[in-house]
Amino acid sequence: MLKKLKKIKTEVYALGQHISMSANKARRVVDQIRGRSYEETLMILELMPYRACYPILKLVYSAAANASYTMDSNESNLVISKAQVSEGTATKKLKPRARGRSFTIKRPTCHIAIVVKDISLDEYIEIDFLDSLRWSKKLKSKKKYTALTYHNMYSNGGVWDKK
Repeated sequence: MLKKLKKIKTEVYALGQHISMSANKARRVVDQIRGRSYEETLMILELMPYRACYPILKLVYSAAANASYTMDSNESNLVISKAQVSEGTATKKLKPRARGRSFTIKRPTCHIAIVVKDISLDEYIEIDFLDSLRWSKKLKSKKKYTALTYHNMYSNGGVWDKK
C-alpha cells in the first residue's frame, strides 16, 4: 500500500504595501499583536492610541477574510502567526526655500505583511490509515528546538558611561 502525507495549507496572508508611515512606528504596534488570537488582536488594535493601528487593523480584517474564503475557517480558530514590517521607498517632495533654492522632504513608507494561521487544521492528513502510528512518530521526531537569547542593554559592558 502507498503511504503518503498530504500537506494542508493552514496559513493565509495579507500584504499592505506603500503605507505612508515610518517602519519603526508600525513595528511598535505589530510587536504587540504577534502570536495572539484574532479576537484579542482586534481588541488591542481598537484600543491602542497609535496612528499605525488603523492600517494594521484593515490588514488583519483582510487576512481573516482571506482565511475564511480559501480555507473555510472560523474566525475563533485564527492566530496571528507572523507579522512583519519592512521599509518601503521614500516619497520625495520639493519645498521652496529662500533665494530660489529647494529642499527635499522625504516621507517614509513601509510594507506590512500579516500571516494568519488556523489552529484547528492539522498540518498533515494521512492518506493511509493503517500505518498512522509510524508516521506520527516520524513527525514528532522532527521537532526543532531554538534557544532564546536575552540581551540586557544595562549590563553589556560600558554602553552607559556617565562622564
